[in-house]
Amino acid sequence: MARQQDDDISKVVEQEQPRLRSFIRSRVRDPRDAEDILQDVLYELTQALQSMVPIDSITGWLFRVARNRIIDGFRKKKPESLDAAIAEGDDSLTLGDLLPSAEAGPEAWFVRQALLEALEAAVDELPADQREVFIAHEIEGRSFKEMAAEMGVSVNTLLSRKRYAVLRLRKALQDIHDELAEG
Repeated sequence: MARQQDDDISKVVEQEQPRLRSFIRSRVRDPRDAEDILQDVLYELTQALQSMVPIDSITGWLFRVARNRIIDGFRKKKPESLDAAIAEGDDSLTLGDLLPSAEAGPEAWFVRQALLEALEAAVDELPADQREVFIAHEIEGRSFKEMAAEMGVSVNTLLSRKRYAVLRLRKALQDIHDELAEG
């Protein structure tokens, strides 16, 4: 009986793993995190089937558990520090890298929209020179080198302006961050 159950579990895993992996990878940027989520879901399936938990649709159950694990990952994941990236001169980090994926389900979409709206209002409140640098780098994706040549100021001046903009934005967005972290 146990041997048959193991064979059944193996068959389900073999059938569903590729689609489930694609589903998770399309919603989770880091391949290692995606693989961890996949393994957690498959482990949970094994536990449920061995415990004789009734599952009406294994495929639906797998995708529901995967979606929940992805959302849990967004809740637990501490966002990368934009200040640290600026201090290191990391031109490759963009605002989109710090926001939850819009395709990661309704909760992640809501969080993303709330953050974007609050960010837009906070950016409007920045001093003009800081706002210009922040928008050029984060929204338009321009490099500090390119902006320095165009504006006739040093890269360090631009880094400083962006750093002050980020500090102001962080302070302005602290309330919404706390609200979302509690929810």
